[in-house]
Amino acid sequence: QVQLVESGGGLVQPGGSLRLSCIASGFSFKTWAMDWYRQAPGKGRELGATISSTGRPTYYKDSVKDRFTSSRDNTKNTLYLQMDSLKVEDTAVYYCVWPIGSQNHWGQGTQVTVSP
Repeated sequence: QVQLVESGGGLVQPGGSLRLSCIASGFSFKTWAMDWYRQAPGKGRELGATISSTGRPTYYKDSVKDRFTSSRDNTKNTLYLQMDSLKVEDTAVYYCVWPIGSQNHWGQGTQVTVSP
């Protein structure tokens, strides 16, 4: 059974940092690229970052470039998203996604709230 469990969200002031983690199980994590999505209040889900199976970031949404860094530890089946210089507009639920097309697997999400 595939499981993706995110953690690390919370409340932070603008300019602060958070590090999200996602522990994957039930599939061969080390052989797949992985995504981070987010969904802001009242908006649709948007792709924020993609990382290759070997740990090379291959995509960042323009609005998070130079502030967010995706990484992974394949020995721990864990995906990370380091978020720095957070802005109010980064407030969203963040999801770890195993992107296999029509049957993408999503975690439950972790809430990130950026507020003065």
